[in-house]
Amino acid sequence: MDFNSTLTLESEPSRASLKTPVNKVYLETFGCQMNVSDSERVKTTLVAEGFEVVTSETAADVVLINTCSVREKAEQKLYHRIGRIRHARQSGRQPLVGVLGCVAQLEGDTLLAKPQRIDFVVGTRATGRIAEIVRKSLNARERRDGLVDLGERENEYEWAVAPAQRNSPYVAFLPIIEGCNKFCTYCIVPFSRGREESRPAAEIIKEIYRLKEQGIKEVHLIGQNVNSYRPRVGDGLDGYRGATPFVKLLRAAAATGIERIKFTTSFPRDFHKEIVSAIDEFENLCNWVHLPVQSGSDKVLRLMRRGHPVQNYLKHVAAIKASPRKISLTSDIIVGFPGETDEDFEATKRLVEECEYDGLYIFKYSPRPGTPAAAVTETLSEAVKQERFLELESLQRKIQQKVYERYQDRVLKVLAEKISSKTEEDLSGHSTCHKVVNFAAPVSQLGRMVEVRITTAKLNSLYGTMLN
Repeated sequence: MDFNSTLTLESEPSRASLKTPVNKVYLETFGCQMNVSDSERVKTTLVAEGFEVVTSETAADVVLINTCSVREKAEQKLYHRIGRIRHARQSGRQPLVGVLGCVAQLEGDTLLAKPQRIDFVVGTRATGRIAEIVRKSLNARERRDGLVDLGERENEYEWAVAPAQRNSPYVAFLPIIEGCNKFCTYCIVPFSRGREESRPAAEIIKEIYRLKEQGIKEVHLIGQNVNSYRPRVGDGLDGYRGATPFVKLLRAAAATGIERIKFTTSFPRDFHKEIVSAIDEFENLCNWVHLPVQSGSDKVLRLMRRGHPVQNYLKHVAAIKASPRKISLTSDIIVGFPGETDEDFEATKRLVEECEYDGLYIFKYSPRPGTPAAAVTETLSEAVKQERFLELESLQRKIQQKVYERYQDRVLKVLAEKISSKTEEDLSGHSTCHKVVNFAAPVSQLGRMVEVRITTAKLNSLYGTMLN
């Protein structure tokens, strides 16, 4: 699919749409940046193939739900959502409902047997065939024979996203690696997303140049483990310094001159101190690292099969904290993992205090069917998990308040991304260190990089005054 022709198809009816009535599609996305990125490409494909993407499920002929299975009860959330969609259309023709993403990949054709009436299932690597699947499902709707596609991604898969289908006109998500080879004992991703597969570097750099030409200000290099990046052939990174292919890719991406580059998520086992060196070297590599630790106990980390002891993790943190650019550090932690004792939890609290995270995503352990940890029968009670969750949340809240207060009177570079959800007098955006910053400014500043002096530090955001 030629990218420029996609733009034309958005404003002019395609040949397919001239032959048949235009079918309206509504797409809802659950989960992470990878799912958001997948949904952007699904919408791009559908529009190019003559479908109309609508913003209301009640107006749609087809409803697509892009699912995430990382959290517990993902399937129940999906079924509840479909039930509400069906209930809302009690009179008139029911829409076709298709399930995409991780739950689709894991559950496959068993979803078709559910009473919620799912019409077709599309796996994580079959999204390039979405238009064909939707058309076949529309043609077969009277026969009620559901379609399932869990196949591999086609060789000529189109990664480009039409500007009109992005969540933001100024920020773009750019996948550089898919899947995961780590097989942490609690994680379903290697089963739902497959093994690690890196995109060619030359292809990624070409796409960054294209995004820059389209006016994109900030690119997020995304993947389950971005610093595990290992292109197979023709990496296109000759001439760039780096101890790992990911470091070379960062330097090559920075050399494009695009205003901002962020990356997530980093895996501690593959993190290299030269990542920090690259951030120090290039101003457009943003000063933010998301480095999930999951636990502060070596015993629990071994049970999780993370492959990084606490001391190694703290060496990475020390390198990050030593940067003159004041790199923001965020992380993930799971509480209540099977076998986690009071002593293990205290070790986690000590690590959180030592790292002083700018932000922390805390999760109560929930078993994912098919993972090794799910087979463990001796688990902690929900009451204990909830107690530890609240205790760690309270600790992080105190730490985070102190961290945010250090930004008082500092000047941050902020990308003005949208009108604030609280007042139309303010704009909202992210700093280079990935803080949410709200500030008073006219709408004409949207899409611009502005300097904001911070006047108020809140728990999860900053407020400031835009400088002339």
